[in-house]
Amino acid sequence: MWIYFGLTAALFLSLNSICRKRSVKGNALFPVLLISNGISTLLIFPLFVASFFYPEYLKQIGMYIPNIAIEDHFFIGIKSLIMTCSWVLTFYALKHLPITIVTPIRAAGPFFTFLGAIIIYRENPSTLQWVGFFTIVISMLAYSQIGKKEGIIFKSNKAIFAIIGATFLGACSGLYDKFLFQYQQYEVITVQWWFFCYVTIFMSALVYFVYLPKKEEIGKFTWHWSIAAIGVLMLLADYFYFKGLQDPEVLIMLMSALKRSQILFTVLIGGLIFKEKNKKLKLIPLCGVIIGVLCLIYSA
Repeated sequence: MWIYFGLTAALFLSLNSICRKRSVKGNALFPVLLISNGISTLLIFPLFVASFFYPEYLKQIGMYIPNIAIEDHFFIGIKSLIMTCSWVLTFYALKHLPITIVTPIRAAGPFFTFLGAIIIYRENPSTLQWVGFFTIVISMLAYSQIGKKEGIIFKSNKAIFAIIGATFLGACSGLYDKFLFQYQQYEVITVQWWFFCYVTIFMSALVYFVYLPKKEEIGKFTWHWSIAAIGVLMLLADYFYFKGLQDPEVLIMLMSALKRSQILFTVLIGGLIFKEKNKKLKLIPLCGVIIGVLCLIYSA
């Protein structure tokens, strides 16, 4: 079942990436992040309240949010901090780069996770998994050459460094997720509630200390429906992704690749929506990424 959970998460992530791109178009970054994460928190809030009044019923349907120890808050807080940094960098890149460049680089996450899974969790890749790994790496190098055709110089572009940093942090978060669900054995809804709570707090601090003092310089915030959609889609994507990670047989290296299989839908549809350049040329390395991801999937 974890394979199906991973593919479902990828579907919601594809839609989420497109909404993210639209939400930051001519918009202030930090308020978008704060409101979208705040919406995710508000969606879970009724379950948190109901857990005090109807604990037995919520336990039966797997939606009970228990009180957790200080140590647990610390563990979940670490994940929240990692992802806050990752999202800030991702949104910055989306604001300054085409989505058809950002999404494939973000798809490099599986090979960071791949290496971490081998070193930390001693997961043993097969020959087909190694083939998939190197196919993705070579395809990503090809993408850097296409980026130059759009005036994007990978060596000196700050947005490129931002999305690479976001990708690395996202991979760290993925490895950390396995620790939370396999070793700490947390429930999905519990992690989601406290995770979004802490991210909302971190984002509030960024808005107050970074955005508001330089509001005129950074730019004004404008509401758009895509901001609310981000909150809903991220909540759904994380739920199915975390459910897959609860499976004792899951391999985090493969789950990460499944999660990033969103790129086909995002690049094709997102490229059409935002009318970006070189869409046909980008299909060549995109196919390489998809082949690499499929190798990881079918090697399971």
